[in-house]
Amino acid sequence: PFANRLSFDAPRSVQRFRCLANNVALRFAKPILTQGETLVKKMKELSANNGGKYVSVHLRFEEDMVAFSCCVFDGGDQEKQDMIAARERGWKGKFTKPGRVIRPGAIRLNGKCPLTPLEVGLILRGMGFNKSTYIYLASGPIYSANRTMAPLLEMFPNLQTKEMLASEEELAPFKSFSSRMAALDYTVCLHSEVFVTTQGGNFPHFL
Repeated sequence: PFANRLSFDAPRSVQRFRCLANNVALRFAKPILTQGETLVKKMKELSANNGGKYVSVHLRFEEDMVAFSCCVFDGGDQEKQDMIAARERGWKGKFTKPGRVIRPGAIRLNGKCPLTPLEVGLILRGMGFNKSTYIYLASGPIYSANRTMAPLLEMFPNLQTKEMLASEEELAPFKSFSSRMAALDYTVCLHSEVFVTTQGGNFPHFL
């Protein structure tokens, strides 16, 4: 991303201005700030028994992320068909070029597969969090959510998302813009006691 190149390549004098812009001048638009603060307030109210403290998790397990990874998860026919269709929709032939070899096993051994909701739950449990912990999940639509989210919800029943905390009417001004939805997630994650990310990228980098 350009932001990363700028942080390495720009001279020190430019870096000073960049820091000033990032930390002082740049602000989210008022509607985003207002809705984001409302979500934070609701999370703190829900977790009042824990002193208003909650854990935020940036989970990248959307269909396009799963498809692009070329990893195998449940290994079923439905998953295979879904991933073939998603790759063709998003990348039109990139993964079916002559000579292109995809090795899901090697990708997994190299640690390049996105963490599943189940794996995230196991990591959180391993860190000492339990069923009473309030979790804010920052994510787009999770692939096969009814199935893949079930074990995470069983381990952490106090899990919330922006869609659970806000009404459709409240989210309507943001829903057609992925960057605005991400800005809401960013705000709630920023105010959490613990932030856990499952994938690199701009979101955790900026946070």
